[in-house]
Amino acid sequence: MSQREQLVELTGYQPGGLGKMVELHGRYYGTEWGFDLRFEANIATEAAAFLSRLDPARDGFWLAWLDGRMVGSITIDGEPQGNQDGAHLRWFIAEPHIVGRGIGGALMGAAMTFCRDQCYRRVWLTTFAGLDAARALYDRHGFVETGTFENNEWDRPIKMQTLACAL
Repeated sequence: MSQREQLVELTGYQPGGLGKMVELHGRYYGTEWGFDLRFEANIATEAAAFLSRLDPARDGFWLAWLDGRMVGSITIDGEPQGNQDGAHLRWFIAEPHIVGRGIGGALMGAAMTFCRDQCYRRVWLTTFAGLDAARALYDRHGFVETGTFENNEWDRPIKMQTLACAL
């Protein structure tokens, strides 16, 4: 195991983890994409609702820690959602300064292993163009674009992409 991998720890929920995950999204998307309070509030509201109903038999929530500091997260939401079948990959993020250190890959690996272990036949997510490091990981794990739509929930319209991976 390399030194960088030894410093990374993946855990489930830890006290304060929800707040740290929301803060990471708010800081990154506010700074890099100019998203406003509505975006961060949406993340906080939906993530809190998810954790309130988390069922370990169908859902997963991982936090990545580097030297005792939370630097990333990923979630698998197994609750059926509308016309989408399979597990919903959500809230995947890593601190920009640690990109390339294997943390995103470790998070994706944990989430995809969980989905296979739970016998999900499909994993899907929504994202948007420009998140190149995340998209590279999605591509490596077999995700393909299945559709696009416009999201007007935040401070400006964003063209969203739906990606899916057959397991």
